[in-house]
Amino acid sequence: MKQDWFYKAKEAAEFLLSRTSLRPRIGLVLGSGLGAFADDLSDAVRIPYAEIPFFPRSTAVGHAGTMVIGSAGGVPVATMQGRVHLYEGYSAQEAALPMRVLGRMGIKTAILTNAAGGINLEYGQGALVVLRDHINLQGQNPLTGSNDDRFGPRFPDMSEAYSKAYRKLAIAGMERLGIPPHEGVYAGLLGPSYETPAEIRYLRTIGADLVGMSTVAEVIAARHMGIEVLAISCVTNMAAGVLDQPIHHQEVLDTGERVKGQFVALLRGVLGKMAASF
Repeated sequence: MKQDWFYKAKEAAEFLLSRTSLRPRIGLVLGSGLGAFADDLSDAVRIPYAEIPFFPRSTAVGHAGTMVIGSAGGVPVATMQGRVHLYEGYSAQEAALPMRVLGRMGIKTAILTNAAGGINLEYGQGALVVLRDHINLQGQNPLTGSNDDRFGPRFPDMSEAYSKAYRKLAIAGMERLGIPPHEGVYAGLLGPSYETPAEIRYLRTIGADLVGMSTVAEVIAARHMGIEVLAISCVTNMAAGVLDQPIHHQEVLDTGERVKGQFVALLRGVLGKMAASF
């Protein structure tokens, strides 16, 4: 039976909006170990994904699985503490559904964060990197199948998947906070196994600076709906073969915890500048 993603997104969005008087225009997706931003929102309503109609549930360690709608410095936001991934057994359409829901809630701008492996040797562990582009190596696309024109066009343009204006805004924010400013290209792979050293050499050759297992389906769905995107990766570990040591997920969580102060300060600054431009 054909999935009616528009109906599911509409039902979930109406449910979420019924739980708060806030009407957010900015949505945030917080990746592994990076959910602390949502803990300090004022006037916050917290809704577990399990309570949201049709919403996929995160099983990944470090993903709380909660939608938090609240205010950050007076800016109303809808914040996802955690996301779902293709490696959990979800399709690209299911992984993109939360972004569809944010769109139906009225979100015009999305800020996506993720934990990533560093391929570019100029990065160190804990570096924050603004994404300027991505390479989809996940073998799936959330737009596969018949197109629903209520979401967007059949063949959406992806030449500026990541807003140039918002990238400049984020880089300026990094400079104000004394954070080394980096931009890079994110390679999205299926996972859940980490990449081999040979795969990392290949990714470096084709122009990837970072590697991870998320974000791509969300960005494609966002751009399909005309939502402007800013994405920031936290380099929580160096990719396979860069250092002579194995990779552990606990390292990802520990690094996220270590840089959360910088990360939260950057997000708050960016949000204020974005809101001023609306």
